[in-house]
Amino acid sequence: MDMEKNRVLGQTISKLIAKENLSGEEAYESFRMVLAGEVTDMQQGAFLAALTGKGETATEVAAGWKAVYNLDTNKVDLGGMDIVDNCGTGMDSFKTFNISTAASLVAAAGGVKTARHGARAITSSCGTVDMAELLGVDVECPVDTVAASIKNAGIGLFNGMSPTVHPMALGRILSQICFGSPLNIAASLAHPALPKIAVRGVYAESLLRPVVEVMHAIGYTDAIVVYGGIKGSEKGMDEGSVCGKSRAIHLKGGEIMEFSFLPEDCGLTTHAPEPLGADADQETAAIKMYRLLAGNGDSARNDAVILNSALIFYVKGVVSSIQEGVVKARDILFAGEALNALKNWVEVQNVDPTVGLSRLAKLREVAGA
Repeated sequence: MDMEKNRVLGQTISKLIAKENLSGEEAYESFRMVLAGEVTDMQQGAFLAALTGKGETATEVAAGWKAVYNLDTNKVDLGGMDIVDNCGTGMDSFKTFNISTAASLVAAAGGVKTARHGARAITSSCGTVDMAELLGVDVECPVDTVAASIKNAGIGLFNGMSPTVHPMALGRILSQICFGSPLNIAASLAHPALPKIAVRGVYAESLLRPVVEVMHAIGYTDAIVVYGGIKGSEKGMDEGSVCGKSRAIHLKGGEIMEFSFLPEDCGLTTHAPEPLGADADQETAAIKMYRLLAGNGDSARNDAVILNSALIFYVKGVVSSIQEGVVKARDILFAGEALNALKNWVEVQNVDPTVGLSRLAKLREVAGA
C-alpha cells in the first residue's frame, strides 16, 4: 500500500471534515484511488463518510460518475435505441418492497424499452438484483446478454455489483458499506448503455437538484428525479410516494423544473406506509411480487407501482401527464400484462433460459397466482 497516496487522500478527507468542497480534479482523483484500491480500506470508508457528512456537490458526484464509468464499467452499444432507466439510489429511510422492479415491468409491458442498472440489497432485505434473481433472471450474465434482453424482451438489468458489469471494484466497495454515500449516486449513473432518459429516486430531498444537475451534465435529455414523503413522518423513500407528498425535479429539453404532487393529484389514494414496507425475507418478497404482477396485489402496493410506472410513461413522452400515465399503468397491471413481460425477460436474460423459467414456474406454483 502506497503510504504517500494515503497521506494525499487523508488531506482531502481533512478538507471534507472542514466542510470544504472539492474541485472536479480532486474528487476524481480521490474516487480513482478508492476504486483502484490504492489506499487502505479505512481511508476509503473515511473518504466516503466525510464526503457524505459534508454534503456532496454536483461537481463531486459528476467526478465520481466519471471515475466509475471510465475506469470500472463494461459498456454496451444499443445502436441508438431509445431506452429509459428506472432506479433508485437506495439508502432511503423508509424501506419499501421492490417498487421499481414492478414499475419497470409495467413500463416494458407498455412498450417502453427499459434498461435498468441496480444492485443487491445493502441496507434492505431484498434489492433490485436480488428480486430479479428470485424471479428467474440471470443477474450474473455478460453485458451482451443484458443488451439482447433490452432489444428483444423490452427490459434488461445490469447488475451494478457484478464483475461482469463493473470488473474493478464497485461490488467490493458497495458490499462493505451500509450507509448512503455519493458513490451510490455516481454508481447508479454509471450505466453500461448510458441512457438519455430516466426516472431516478433519491434517498434525501437535498439530493434532488445535485443529481438532476449531474444527469444533465453527463448527457441526459429527459429525467424525473424524485423523493417520496410520508405524511406525518420524517422518513421518506427513493420512489414516488402514495403515502404523502412527493417532491421532484423534471429535466426536459434542457429546462429544469421543480414540482410536487400528492397521490390524489394523480388519481390515486393516500395510503398508510406499512403495507409498502420491505418484506421480512426474500421468499415472501418474491411471492408477493409475483401476485402483484399477476394483478392480485395489495391495494397500496398496486397504487405505488401504478404511480411509479406512470412517471416512466410520462418522462418518456408516452403520455402527456402523470394522471394519464396512472390510467395506462393501471390497465396494464390489472390485465396481467406485466407478468407476460416478466416471462419474456426471464426467457431472454439467461445464459440458460431453462434454469430461469424453472425458477419462475416454481414461484408461480408457490404463489398460487
